[in-house]
Amino acid sequence: MENNIARYIDHAILKPEMTQDEARKAILEGINYSVRTVCVRPCDIELAVGLCKGTQTDVCCVLAFPHGCVPTEVKAFEASQYAFKGLKEIDMVANFGYVRSGLWDKVLKDIQAVAEVTRKAGVLLKVIFESCTLSLEEIKKTTEICIEAGADFVKTSTGFHNDGATVEAVKAMVEAAKGRIRVKASGGIRDIETARRYIDMGCERLGVGFSTTPVLISGQGRSQSNY
Repeated sequence: MENNIARYIDHAILKPEMTQDEARKAILEGINYSVRTVCVRPCDIELAVGLCKGTQTDVCCVLAFPHGCVPTEVKAFEASQYAFKGLKEIDMVANFGYVRSGLWDKVLKDIQAVAEVTRKAGVLLKVIFESCTLSLEEIKKTTEICIEAGADFVKTSTGFHNDGATVEAVKAMVEAAKGRIRVKASGGIRDIETARRYIDMGCERLGVGFSTTPVLISGQGRSQSNY
């Protein structure tokens, strides 16, 4: 698997303080490793699309990141604007406050509004619901909601909260998904053993900080990244 690990990686370049030169360098590093996507800040979409053109690496960006609590109509508008810029994937943050409130109709409509935009644009949609804030039952229920809404992936974490992916959260997602939606583990994946564990569990993507990608590719050591 180590030889193919790059094709699982969404190479996250999301630190808000990064300069444009730093973002460019991190994007080019991801391209050099042939990662599946570079996952960038919305302000870096055009930069990433230009750099990734003609390579094996696609462009993903985050939406309503990292809190997920902007109004639904704003999320849908964001999605339409980002899709227009030529990216291939969007990672949106669900309103996990609504999830914790049991407002399932609102959770569904929030995701559905974005999924309608991405589906028409041919853009893949991943939904983050910050699994460290939820119970296992809430994780399973939200996975079901994402399936109903038409999303393509469920994703554990933004990497900006108290914790990232856990075996328990990923297991709950995979069990609820039952092959109807794909699973992305994200946050706290800093060595090849952890990456292998999540892939073996059924994850089709791994969200890792850009400084962790070389560690996973080499299969040696452990990244000091906070993502």
